[in-house]
Amino acid sequence: SVLSRYENQITILSDYLEEFPETDEPVWILGRQHHLNTDKSKLLLDISARLWFTYRRKFSPIGGTGPSSDAGWGCMLRCGQMMLAQALICRHLGRDWQWEKHKKQPEEYHRILRCFLDRKDCCYSIHQMAQMGVGEGKSIGEWFGPNTVAQVLKKLALFDEWNSLAVYVSMDNTVVIEDIKKMCWSPAQSSGVAHSSAHLHRSALGQNKNTAGLCPGWKPLLLIIPLRLGINHINPVYIDAFKECFKMPQSLGALGGKPNNAYYFIGFLGNELIYLDPHTTQSFVDSEENGTVDDQSFHCQQAPHRMKIMNLDPSVALGFFCKEECDFDNWCSLVQKEILKQQSLRMFELVQKHPPHWPPFIPPTKPEVTTTGAELIESTDKLFELEEEFEILSV
Repeated sequence: SVLSRYENQITILSDYLEEFPETDEPVWILGRQHHLNTDKSKLLLDISARLWFTYRRKFSPIGGTGPSSDAGWGCMLRCGQMMLAQALICRHLGRDWQWEKHKKQPEEYHRILRCFLDRKDCCYSIHQMAQMGVGEGKSIGEWFGPNTVAQVLKKLALFDEWNSLAVYVSMDNTVVIEDIKKMCWSPAQSSGVAHSSAHLHRSALGQNKNTAGLCPGWKPLLLIIPLRLGINHINPVYIDAFKECFKMPQSLGALGGKPNNAYYFIGFLGNELIYLDPHTTQSFVDSEENGTVDDQSFHCQQAPHRMKIMNLDPSVALGFFCKEECDFDNWCSLVQKEILKQQSLRMFELVQKHPPHWPPFIPPTKPEVTTTGAELIESTDKLFELEEEFEILSV
């Protein structure tokens, strides 16, 4: 808790600018343009509508014996949750959906929020993300980078029947159109598994009975592009292209910040980035008996934080959401026009065909188990233990 308070104070002193300046320059928030002189209130409403995930305390210990708070280490995981939550809002409610305090919200909104509650049985909880990160070489309680969070979200999305997202994380600064279309048009198969141990024990764990994802069709795309925009500091040559991404209607913002200090960037004003800050520790919130969630603490109702773009750590991850194939085609056109043709040093590459020197692209497939990744690991471990006990008894 001492570390958390100290971290909060440093963040406020170094980055927090309470009021927007008086300017004629437009403000861009996740593909929407606002003008401070004419619609400042609309701008603030747009920002407060984004789901805001922060450090929490007093949730059930991760893994049963692990930490019961993520203060001091979970900021990048919270930023990943915010980016994914924005994708789900666009998926179910639309980009223009607005949140108002004490106003009744649709069931889809509460269902989205329940995906992120700090409980081990919620598909994108801090519990699931931290435990899935173990497979990415991160111990529970260890700080994640943008790419690690992207890989964790990609794995967890395989277990998410309701949202049915196709998550593509680019490799080597390259987005391959052919691979994305193959993945988004590929119906979910019942032959894939998340872990080899799951394949060994799928009959014991139970088959996935939900076949809703088997119908062919475009799966909504969450596209994450991890980037390195410099060595120790961001290279100024990338700044215009980086800002251009926030103007795209498909924008989900960016994950990044400073070393060991992550923010969720949602827009910009001039040469300042606008972001949601997870470095506030709040108490655990659970859903009510009727399934609704007291959501007051999941929306930042203060003026947003800003920081100079040149203070950004060069390790970032851009996010985009394409609900339909036409959205992706439009995104490709915008990238070609606004980023690739304008840049001498390209921020990333967009190619039509799968590079021949890369391993073959195999779309990830839906696991056959009914548990999420972290529960699956626990379940298979228990099965192995039971097998060992049975072998001992047999001898």
